[in-house]
Amino acid sequence: MINSLQDQLIKAGLADAKQAKKGKPARRPKKKKRDRQGPALSESAQAAQRAIAEKAARDRELNRKRAAAAERKAVMGQIRQLIEQHRLPRDKADLGYHFQDGDKIRKLHVTAPIHQQLGQGRAAIVKLQGRYEVVPADVAQKIQERNAACVVLLHAPDTPKEGDDPYADYPVPDDLMW
Repeated sequence: MINSLQDQLIKAGLADAKQAKKGKPARRPKKKKRDRQGPALSESAQAAQRAIAEKAARDRELNRKRAAAAERKAVMGQIRQLIEQHRLPRDKADLGYHFQDGDKIRKLHVTAPIHQQLGQGRAAIVKLQGRYEVVPADVAQKIQERNAACVVLLHAPDTPKEGDDPYADYPVPDDLMW
């Protein structure tokens, strides 16, 4: 069997038991576990911890703002795609359609069928990056769900009113423009 070096030295007579004991490392008492609270921190350590906590709070706020900006950008991209895919053609538009955008009256040139659809609520006018486009009403409702500020004009679809209408016998002329 393999003996320790001390045992081998004693057997060889090169050292005695007293010297062997002296050479053995003294067992160190185990360190007591620190209190859960830890030692009192100096002012500089406390200031460093506060600075780390403040930086973490600023980083969280910055990340939240970046995520919100990315979400807004994604929504605007969806709106732009909906408008570009579903806009109604206004080639050879000869009729001016007046509508209110905020506190200003705007004019958009449209064709006769689109003019009629706008009045009946089957089409809507939307605004994106300063341009006005005409889209079907169902697409305008999808856009309105994402960002209501983009929909400039969306009339409620015409529904026949029930009840006593004193002017039911008098049709409104179709050629009226305002």
